[in-house]
Amino acid sequence: MQKEVEAILNHIKRITQLRVSKFVLPIGALLIAMISLQSGASLAKGLFPLVGAPGVTSLRLGIGAFILLFIFKPWRIRFPRGDRMALFLYAFALGGMNFLFYFSLKKLPLGVAVALEFTGPLAVVMFSSRRIVDFVWLGFAILGLWLLLPLHQKTGGVDLFSAACALAAGACWALYIIFGQKTGVHHGPGAVSVGSLIAACLFCPIGIIDNGMALCSSEVLPFGIAIAILSSVVPFSLEMVALTRLPARTFGTLMSLEPAFGALSGVVFLNEYLTGVQWFGLAAIICASIGATLSIKPKVELQELNS
Repeated sequence: MQKEVEAILNHIKRITQLRVSKFVLPIGALLIAMISLQSGASLAKGLFPLVGAPGVTSLRLGIGAFILLFIFKPWRIRFPRGDRMALFLYAFALGGMNFLFYFSLKKLPLGVAVALEFTGPLAVVMFSSRRIVDFVWLGFAILGLWLLLPLHQKTGGVDLFSAACALAAGACWALYIIFGQKTGVHHGPGAVSVGSLIAACLFCPIGIIDNGMALCSSEVLPFGIAIAILSSVVPFSLEMVALTRLPARTFGTLMSLEPAFGALSGVVFLNEYLTGVQWFGLAAIICASIGATLSIKPKVELQELNS
């Protein structure tokens, strides 16, 4: 009898360990990736007085591309002619997303900038479904934007040009998702490193022309390396771990928490405290993202959930 009980307990223990390794670890990796990304954004904003947004963009893209090339060694990949345009558009969207987002951070709190940028992937989710419930989530997103932007106020509020940069960065994020799927489905992580290299070639000259050798100074370069690691290398690597172990629905739902991590990072590292109205707008966008993600039930995800 004792042996049977021990066998049952061992069986339960093995099942628990499998559950932990299958769900808890990738979820933890994704949460750490979001914390790392927003910590890198906070560090980048602190570097603006020295090299500006173009300089920070150059450091992140250039150093990040070099590290990713070293990790994934993509020179062994051959891109067919039909995939090259998608790869270029993916790289352009990646560079534009970083460039515009950093410009938006000059006059926007980090939490507001991330929330506005997140409308890009939210739009991708919205356009992938046509049900009535999706209009509810669209309403939440519009409400969130209305509360975050100063359109309903006579004076003060959020800088409109910076907000436009954040929304444009969101549009680039949407293109990054669309063309990243087309490129990555055939070439995997190697496409990320090649795309990062192309993005660096497109956008790094802007920061180099604007700052010159100041980018290599001892006051700037160590922070640039840290930004590249926190904002590119760590998130890309951990998100890849999570994406290959979690159902797409779970992954998308957790990614909807990105604006909240951005707001908390702004409070902790930059002392950027949002108003009650802005917190409410942020919560509305998060609800829209989570609701839209949970509403999608493609066959592939159902198979993943049952596996």
